[in-house]
Amino acid sequence: MPLARSLSMTSLNGLPLWEDEDLPVEDLLLFEVSWEVTNKVGGIYTVIQTKARITADEWGENYFLMGPYFEHNVKTQVEVCEPLNPAIKKAVETMKGQGCQVFFGRWLIEGSPYVVLFDIASAAWNLDRWKGEFWDASNIGIPFQDREANDAVIFGSLTAWFLKEISNQIDDKPNIIAHFHEWQAGVGIILTRFRKLPVATIFTTHATLLGRYLCAANIDFYNNLDEFDIDKEAGERQIYHRYCMERASVHCAHVFTTVSQITATEAEHMLKRNADVVTPNGLNIKKFSATHEFQNLHIMYKARIQEFIRGHFYGHLDFNLEKTLFFFIAGRYEFSNKGADIFLEALSRLNFLLRVHKSDTTVVVFFIMPAKTNNFNVETLKGQAVRKQLWDTAQSVKEKFGKKLYDALLRGEIPDLNKILDRDDITIMKRAIFATQRQTLPPVTTHNMLDDSNDPILNTIRRIGLFNNRTDRVKVILHPEFLSSASPLLPMDYEEFVRGCHLGVFPSYYEPWGYTPAECTVMGIPSVTTNLSGFGCFMQEHVADPAAYGIYIVDRRFRSPDESCNQLTQFLYGFCQQSRRQRIIQRNRTERLSDLLDWRYLGRYYMHARHLALSRTFPEKFEMEPSAPPKTEGFRYPRPSSVPPSPSVSQPSSPHQSDEEDEDEDERYDEDEEAERDKQNIKAPFSLGIMPPGKKQQHGEYRN
Repeated sequence: MPLARSLSMTSLNGLPLWEDEDLPVEDLLLFEVSWEVTNKVGGIYTVIQTKARITADEWGENYFLMGPYFEHNVKTQVEVCEPLNPAIKKAVETMKGQGCQVFFGRWLIEGSPYVVLFDIASAAWNLDRWKGEFWDASNIGIPFQDREANDAVIFGSLTAWFLKEISNQIDDKPNIIAHFHEWQAGVGIILTRFRKLPVATIFTTHATLLGRYLCAANIDFYNNLDEFDIDKEAGERQIYHRYCMERASVHCAHVFTTVSQITATEAEHMLKRNADVVTPNGLNIKKFSATHEFQNLHIMYKARIQEFIRGHFYGHLDFNLEKTLFFFIAGRYEFSNKGADIFLEALSRLNFLLRVHKSDTTVVVFFIMPAKTNNFNVETLKGQAVRKQLWDTAQSVKEKFGKKLYDALLRGEIPDLNKILDRDDITIMKRAIFATQRQTLPPVTTHNMLDDSNDPILNTIRRIGLFNNRTDRVKVILHPEFLSSASPLLPMDYEEFVRGCHLGVFPSYYEPWGYTPAECTVMGIPSVTTNLSGFGCFMQEHVADPAAYGIYIVDRRFRSPDESCNQLTQFLYGFCQQSRRQRIIQRNRTERLSDLLDWRYLGRYYMHARHLALSRTFPEKFEMEPSAPPKTEGFRYPRPSSVPPSPSVSQPSSPHQSDEEDEDEDERYDEDEEAERDKQNIKAPFSLGIMPPGKKQQHGEYRN
C-alpha cells in the first residue's frame, strides 16, 4: 500500500498544513524502547514523556513503551494492570514462566501510554549466556566491570526476547515497529536484526558517546570532525566497547535518526552513517486563554525573585530592584560543554561596560547547576531571616501608624506626623536598620561546596573578580542544587523561576538539542543559544531574524573563543540597554515562536521515520515516494515589520535611550496587528522536497 507522505496535521497558528493519507495503525504495533522510560536520567526522559500524548492519540491501544523496572519509580508513576492485547499478554506470561520479572501497566503521564518494564536484576543470572550470544551476533566483548554496559546487554536481550515472543504469535499482521533510543537500548536492535525478526527498526541518537567525551576535553571538536582516529579516541577513554555497541546499533537500524542537524553531522563522522531523518525535540504547548497571561506570570514570579534578592544582598542593597535584570543558566554541571566558561568571561566584560557607561542597570546572574554540597550556606540563610524580620517590623509599625491615623481622621484632625510615631517605634526601626549591617560581601554561592577550591565556576569567579562588590553592576549567585518549591531559601519550582527571569543564557559548545532555551521560548522568555546547539540551528532555519524574536545565537563554530565571547557580551549589553517597553514587546514575540516547538508540529518527523522504516522492512506492503522526506526547515518566520526590540549589535554613542524614542516606539508598535501580519506571512508555501540538484549543503552551513 502506498505511504506517500501519509500524515495529517492541523495548522498551528498559521503553521503550514501537511495533510496526507494516514497509516493503518489498527494493523500495526509500535514499541518505543529506552532506558529512560519511567526512569529520569537526563533529557531523553523529557522527550519520551512529552511526546507520549500525541503518539498515544495517533496509535491508541497499539502504542507501548519499554524500559527497565525500578520499584521506586513504578510505585509513584505506574498503574500496574493486565494487558488486553492477547499477544502482549502471552509474551509477558512466557517470560515470567522462565524466571524473568515483567511488569505491565499505564504510565501516569499525559496520554497514559502502556509500559512494559523488565526487572534487570531478576534476569542477571542470564548475563554470561547473553554476553556470549551478543558476541556471536556482533563480535563485541563487554568488560565484566562495566555495570552500565552489562545492564544494557540484559535490557537489550530482554527486549529482543519480548519482540520475538510477540512476532511468533503474529502471522501476516499486525506488523511491528520498534523505535530504540540511545546506546543503552541498542543491544535490542542488534539482536532483533541478527535473529531476522519481522520488525521495522528505528534508532535515534540524542548525542554520540564519543562526541560528549571529546567536547568535555576542550578539543576543537566540530572543526576537526574528519581528523579524529575514532577507534583510538574511544580506546583511550576506555569506552571502546560502548562505542562499538552504539555504532552497531546505528548500522543495524532500518532507519537512523538524530535530534538535530548538528548531531547528524557529528554522527556522520563519529558513527559513519548519515541520518535518514532529523527528528527535533518538542514540548506540549499550553496556551493561555488570555493572551497576556504569561506577562502577568512574569511580573508575579519576578517579585518573588526580588524578595530573595532583598535577603541575599541585605546591607548591600544599594541598587534599584526595578532596574535590575535577572539572567540565568541551568543544566548539568558540564563547565565547558554547557558554556559556563564563556558566560563567566562575558559577564566580566559586561560588568566593565556597565561601569564605564555609568549604567543604572544591575544584572543578577543565577547559575542553577547541581554540584556536591553539604547543606545551605549559613550567611545565605541568615539573609533570608533578616529580610523576614525587617518585613515583620515594618508590618507592625505600619499597623500602629495606620490605627493612629485612622483615629485622628475620625476625630476630624490632621495628625501631627512628628508625634504619630513614639520613641519605641523609632527604637524598633533603628534596631532593624542596625540588623541589616554586615561586615562581609554577599555570598557568591548559596550552599557550602564540598570541593570549593577545585570548583571550576568558583575558581573562574575568583579569577575575574566578580565578588558582588558594591561597585559591581553584575552580581553572581551560584545555586548548586535543582530548584524546589519546598526550599527554605528560594521556594520556587524551575518553571516559576524561569518565568520570573528576563533572559536565559545557554552558550553551549556541545548541545545536541537544548531543552533549556526551548522551555524559555514557550514561556515567552528570551534566551541565548549557539550555532552548535540543535535548538540554535533549528531556529536559524525557521526564523528570518532570531534576535528580533528574542533568540540570540552566538557563533561558536566559525569564530575564535574570544570573538564568540565578545559577541555574547554584545548580546548581553544590548539586552541591558532595552527599555521595559522593548522587553515586553520582545517577550510577546518570543512566546509566538512556541508553536514551532509544539509536538503537534514536530511529531510529523517521527511519523515520517516510522513510515520510512515500514517501507524498507515490508516493501511488498508499504511503498513510499522518494521525494517524501521532510526537512527540518520548512518555512521561516518573517522579520517583524516594526522597529527592532533591541539596539543594534554595534554600540551607540550613548548607552541610554531617550524618552522620545520610547514614545515613538509606543506609537509605531501594535502587538495584535503585528501578530496578525506575522500569521499571514507565515502561510508561505511549505516545501517538503529534497534539496535541489547541484546544491550540496556544507557541514555547519545554516541560513541566517
